[in-house]
Amino acid sequence: MNLNDKTIQTATELVRQATHIVALTGAGISTPSGIPDFRSADSGLWEQADPMVVASLQAFLHDPHPFYAWFRPLLDTIMQARPNPAHQALARLESAGKLKAVVTQNIDDLHRKAGSRTVYELHGHLREMTCMRCQQVDLAAPVISAFMADGNVPRHHCGGFLKPNVIFFGELLPQQTYSASVTTLQHADVVVVVGSSMEVAPASELPLVALRRGAKLIIVNYDATPWDTRADVVIHADAAEVLPLIAELALAD
Repeated sequence: MNLNDKTIQTATELVRQATHIVALTGAGISTPSGIPDFRSADSGLWEQADPMVVASLQAFLHDPHPFYAWFRPLLDTIMQARPNPAHQALARLESAGKLKAVVTQNIDDLHRKAGSRTVYELHGHLREMTCMRCQQVDLAAPVISAFMADGNVPRHHCGGFLKPNVIFFGELLPQQTYSASVTTLQHADVVVVVGSSMEVAPASELPLVALRRGAKLIIVNYDATPWDTRADVVIHADAAEVLPLIAELALAD
């Protein structure tokens, strides 16, 4: 990408004029940090495992061992990952008062680590775990450390299995988080979709909340999305290259 690219110029102008940007992010924003996505052909995580076997609530309640066996190498990757320039660009736009919220489908915590303050995590996070027997919620860090060291499926002191507070297939999204996401989108004048296939409902329906109120839509994603035909700007490129460039140009004096 370069400064003379027309799509970059158009996106930059939309961001420069905006007063309430909301970013909708998916796995693609974190792939430059080394975390694989879920749906890419050949390399996606669901190409290598059946999500209904390893990541559905029903399967976990029946037997959590397949989930933890599948999750352990991914968890190690997530723990080693660091925010990339795309995460940092969004944090910079928030610090400048342009971006009001990040609504993410990711569980990797990289937005917060990059400095973003208002982050709505639609699919949960790895900071806490819940016992499936007594429903006690515990901090995840010591549990994860023990699990990575010995590989034993985490249990609460009551004997129940611990489940990370991420959304499995068959679970509803956290209602408070989803409602807050809808509220901020109702006020958005620009929505930036980053690294998401926009194929999984209800997150895939969120742009409509803003578009109905006249918001502009920018999409930065390697592959085409169902929203491309409705977008004002579509950039099929690496978010870690595109977003820093747009942020730098939009915030320049």
